[in-house]
Amino acid sequence: MSDETNSDIHTPVLLERCIELLAPALQEPGAVFVDATLGMGGHSAGVLARFPEVTLVGLDRDPEALAIAGERLARFGDRVHLVHTVYDGIREALDGLGIDTVQGVLFDLGVSSLQLDRVERGFSYSKDAPLDMRMDGTSELTAEVVLAEYSEADLRRIFRDYGEEKLAARYAKRIVDSRQSTPLVRSGQLVDLIQKATPAAVARQGHPAKRVFQALRIEVNQELSVLERAIPAAIDALSVGGRIVVESYQSLEDRIVKRELQTRSRSSAPAGLPVELPEHRPELKLLIRGAELADEDEKAANPRATPVRLRAAERVRRDS
Repeated sequence: MSDETNSDIHTPVLLERCIELLAPALQEPGAVFVDATLGMGGHSAGVLARFPEVTLVGLDRDPEALAIAGERLARFGDRVHLVHTVYDGIREALDGLGIDTVQGVLFDLGVSSLQLDRVERGFSYSKDAPLDMRMDGTSELTAEVVLAEYSEADLRRIFRDYGEEKLAARYAKRIVDSRQSTPLVRSGQLVDLIQKATPAAVARQGHPAKRVFQALRIEVNQELSVLERAIPAAIDALSVGGRIVVESYQSLEDRIVKRELQTRSRSSAPAGLPVELPEHRPELKLLIRGAELADEDEKAANPRATPVRLRAAERVRRDS
């Protein structure tokens, strides 16, 4: 696939803003930048072009994305190191390359443009496809397996916790009842079942399958548990002055990111301590107050930026 084609199907969300936030750290001599969610390499291509001395470590769990990004970034030669791993494997990936600390880390969370645009991957509720939803096609758990084998209680839990779905109990029961006679193997079957189980008044508020599909995708790829490990690991890898930038697209992701950045940007000193010891000082300085949203121009140019929540922080202290 040519670079032009890749550019056409993937416009990086908030590229200029991400580069602006990372720039002070990436101008350091010998800077290493980790793109923890490489995708097709749009953000990384922008960073490598802007900072000729930066070395990239690109992580992705999707072999197809790595192959496309590898072609796209080939012109940057030995400045590029791509690793097939889930992003909570950031420390192991860096160790494998002999890298101790890095100056910049970017997470662009959620399902990638490549995955959304490949109908056969089954991520979209708007197109009929096999119920797959794996970001890494080499892993074993699929949405079809979840729907066929999880108990009603577990289905209810993931729809409620990962989809924030108010009708979680109704949908879980309908799926368990239905699968006894007809296995759910295609997204169109699941959409039809959900639509039939949804009261008309609720259906008018938006597509009824949206939250269920989000919940299944998160479960199949263990996105939230991975993220809870990945953000601390990324912060730990930053040098003093290094920066982390995170783009989230739904509240569950953003909550995890917000909690970790805020916790590590506050003093850990016990209340009432007369003098703050060095080991209690904040590790991070927040670069954005709250979460930054895309402006109207960005949303018009790239509709996938509409739900984004951007957070960023700078490492100001390391214990070692």
